[in-house]
Amino acid sequence: GTRERRGSAAFAGPPPPALPEDAEEVRALQMLPIDVQLYIMSFLSPQDLCRLGSTSCYWRAAVQDPLLWRYFLLRDLPFWTSVDWKSLPDVEIFNKAFTEVSDNSLYDYMAVYKKSCPQGRRSLKTSRPRYEAVTSFLQSLVTQAEPRFAMFGPGLEELDNSLVQKMMTCPEILLVAGLPQRQIHGIGSGVSFQFNDNQKFNILTLYSTTSAERRRARAEQAVAVNKMFLQENSTVGNEQATCYSVIAQVKKVCGVVDGFIYVANAESHRKHDRQEELAHILAMIDPALGPANRPLLVLCSISHIRVKRIPCVYVAHQLQLNLLRQPWMVQDTVAATLAGLINGIEWLLEEANCKNAQ
Repeated sequence: GTRERRGSAAFAGPPPPALPEDAEEVRALQMLPIDVQLYIMSFLSPQDLCRLGSTSCYWRAAVQDPLLWRYFLLRDLPFWTSVDWKSLPDVEIFNKAFTEVSDNSLYDYMAVYKKSCPQGRRSLKTSRPRYEAVTSFLQSLVTQAEPRFAMFGPGLEELDNSLVQKMMTCPEILLVAGLPQRQIHGIGSGVSFQFNDNQKFNILTLYSTTSAERRRARAEQAVAVNKMFLQENSTVGNEQATCYSVIAQVKKVCGVVDGFIYVANAESHRKHDRQEELAHILAMIDPALGPANRPLLVLCSISHIRVKRIPCVYVAHQLQLNLLRQPWMVQDTVAATLAGLINGIEWLLEEANCKNAQ
């Protein structure tokens, strides 16, 4: 664009007739000092940088500069709206200064960027082997039970906008296919929703307190006592560790669901005890309560779009999701509009159907 035309204008004289205009501009860029080249390339998008690398052997090597891709990674990841168990960048990438890393142990930042960014994950998904597509088609011909998911977490109770209420009253995004009519081990059958091509699923919403207690806590700006979990103390080495188990009713729910939805509060102006949140998650997904490979969807929720949020990649590290053994995904969500929710639900259904098929 404009930047490229300015670069070529600095070198007076007409280009040789044998070279196209674009090739001459690339050659002019190659004549600049390396530092200037890197500075100019930092204004390109990663996609444009890859296109530049396809023009010659020189640029193929130049565009793989690790410092450049580390810059792209640290610049862009706060704006990514999702991350999963296969694509979460190593926390060392954020904590270690570039100069502290020896030349022999440089991260392949370009590969990390391509694997981690949502666009790269989508391209990998669309290029799946053909036999997987055939398997999915055959699975669709078999009538399967409606998958059920347990939804819990502070984002259900602390936000100014209710995520659950919006889900119940927004048929253009999620159609309510069935309201609670029976009990499952005394908990309630949950709400059935219809997604896309008649795919139905059920959500059992687990609140930590009664509605009256939640209203009182919000009015007093206090934290209500969580009644879903029982605190247990254990000794790890010479230190006391706090862990949790779930109450009997919730244990029964955990035994019948196909996956979990954890609604995290991602509003940056609030205080968060992610260590305790992780302990709650571990109590819910305890392998003693059900299959260990059930997927976990984490919704990084804010009340409305004007609220400043904590990036989902940061939340994934704060919750130490890399410690989990089952598939997980973190998805940015806005309670007032349900933005991002469908992307998360789609992933969760795919993972649950895959596990059921196995």
